[in-house]
Amino acid sequence: MEIIPMLLKEMEHEAQTTRKMLERVPEDKFSWQPHPKSMTLQRLATHVAELPEWVNMAITTNAWVLDEDNFKPNLAKNKADLLELHEKSYILGREQLEKADEELLKQNWQMLGGPDGKRVFYEASKEEVIRMAFCQTVHHRAQLGVFLRLLDIPIPGSYGPSADEH
Repeated sequence: MEIIPMLLKEMEHEAQTTRKMLERVPEDKFSWQPHPKSMTLQRLATHVAELPEWVNMAITTNAWVLDEDNFKPNLAKNKADLLELHEKSYILGREQLEKADEELLKQNWQMLGGPDGKRVFYEASKEEVIRMAFCQTVHHRAQLGVFLRLLDIPIPGSYGPSADEH
């Protein structure tokens, strides 16, 4: 059984579900956060929008060095930016996955960090990194759903209808 067609199908489904969620994010609440340790709505929604690009990163690189001290996220300025970022991220990731081959997906990939950039935080095959990116999308999209619920914004269904769609 070939893995790339399965990954492409899952990626498309998650992209459709994510678009519906991002369309509900209110620009006037971008600075809202439910707790001081939580991301703002703007940061979380931007992160959800950019996650499909991780498929591209997994395929085209062998490692990523996490530099927490110098990391500055590029935040979407409005809902149009958010949706455009998601679409670009999805297209880039999908195109790279369509061009990939099964052997490439077996290669090793690492997330590195620490003071010298050499500490291994995560290591897996490129296929597993892609699956992890999908899981991250689901995880952070669920967080986004909680944020929207707390703001009394109706939630779209993900794998069936939501309580707001009955």
